[in-house]
Amino acid sequence: MVADFAASAARLERCGWSGVEISCGHGHLFHQFLSPQSNVRADDYGGTADNRARFLRETIQAIRASCSGRFLLALKLPGDDGMPGGIGPREAAEITQLVADPNEIDYLCYTWGTHSHTLDLHIPDMHFPRATFVGTTRTLQASARGIPVMAVGLITDPAEADGIIERGDAALVGLGRPLVTDPALPNKARAGREAEIRYCVSCNTCWGTIVEHKPLLCDNNPRVAEPDEVDFWPRQTSGARKRIVVVGAGIAGMEAAWLLAARGHDVTVFGATGEVGGKTRLHALLPGGEHLSSIYDYQQLAAKRAGVKLELGVRAGIDDIVALSPDEVVLACGSEMNWPSALPRSLRDDGAILDLRAVVAMLADIAGHQGGTAVVLDMDSTEGTYNATEWLQTRFDRVVLATPRDRFADDVPLVTRLGVNRRLNQQRIRLLPFHEIAGDSAFEDARVSLRNVYNGDRTTIDDVALVTYATPRSPNVELQTSLATVGLTVHVIGDARLPRTVLAATSEGHALGNTL
Repeated sequence: MVADFAASAARLERCGWSGVEISCGHGHLFHQFLSPQSNVRADDYGGTADNRARFLRETIQAIRASCSGRFLLALKLPGDDGMPGGIGPREAAEITQLVADPNEIDYLCYTWGTHSHTLDLHIPDMHFPRATFVGTTRTLQASARGIPVMAVGLITDPAEADGIIERGDAALVGLGRPLVTDPALPNKARAGREAEIRYCVSCNTCWGTIVEHKPLLCDNNPRVAEPDEVDFWPRQTSGARKRIVVVGAGIAGMEAAWLLAARGHDVTVFGATGEVGGKTRLHALLPGGEHLSSIYDYQQLAAKRAGVKLELGVRAGIDDIVALSPDEVVLACGSEMNWPSALPRSLRDDGAILDLRAVVAMLADIAGHQGGTAVVLDMDSTEGTYNATEWLQTRFDRVVLATPRDRFADDVPLVTRLGVNRRLNQQRIRLLPFHEIAGDSAFEDARVSLRNVYNGDRTTIDDVALVTYATPRSPNVELQTSLATVGLTVHVIGDARLPRTVLAATSEGHALGNTL
């Protein structure tokens, strides 16, 4: 096997590659040899740390013997796999001293988590501190024997990367997800154009598409893998200049608007609230959602640069639209959560139970602890629901999260799901799969009955101060028929077309903005 790795490296050099990085983390083969938890061998490759590192050292030596001195060889070592009895920072320092020979290794970096319940450490989202592992990386440098060490993990801003190097926290900074979102990031930063960077939102959509064997996609870069992706700005349209009205200032509508205007069209956007961003702005208020603001922040700056006219705080009706005599209309009006069928409609009509989005909007302006128990019905299974549930945990004494499904967070990438389940359990949020809210609950007595969907058994929750729900959504398309009646050409995008994800919203807005 060592010979196979060496032959592969030699082949890469012959093909023109500059070097290779040996991945020794995430629970893969080298990690399994290095970790005292997984390596239970009784031969020369198991037992002591020196023996457990033997396979990696032999591989390094074989690659060096098979390649020229110009060929770069780097190591990605486990820094902390988060597993009891595994590799923590102390073990990582010992391994570094055993394998990091300055005569053989050109640089090294560290990786985190493993293919178990700690894989979310590998690619931290916004629930983690910024530059999550820089402190540990700085400490581990002392074991690197002078080899340059690279910092990785939730570093998304050029100024942040500069600071890491200037402070001596690391010699290098590795960017992965941020360069998927904006491959021109280094050039824009160098030119003082930071405001034009499309920043990574650390959502891990890219990771999710790769592990599902799908083409790479990004929530905040709809042009991934396009030939003109780097530093993209659209060309002027070769056709007639049109007057276009966009109804909806969420991320689908704003993406379409700035592109249409940049191509030379006369674009007006109606937004029902006083700010752009739509429901994504609400999500950005929640734990782990902060970076989503960079999507609509970029769109608003691009719209200003392109000359989009924003009419915010206006819930546009048919008369408002017709008054502008548009050639085309884009509907990006979003969607609303459906009422849970198990609950009496009278509770909806009198406003006794609001959907989760409405609850967040209402409580965002109310300071202080609310007390009592919050009950959340999850029929949505997306990250925003769990971010909101965690947020409610900070405002109520207890939170109960129920779903008729067999588990939570089904509709998000694995690394995100692991993080969701970690936090829900660490925060002691009560989780009830296979349950829905019973319509005959004694809501007036602050008591909710949760019914098992398979056997009908009941679980009673007392001292209930809030009941809310996250459900599949219905598009807001009331304007579509009226606009068609007066002869206007209408294009529907985002949740107004079919309620889905941030990725779908930005992608559809971008596609329409480039073609209309």
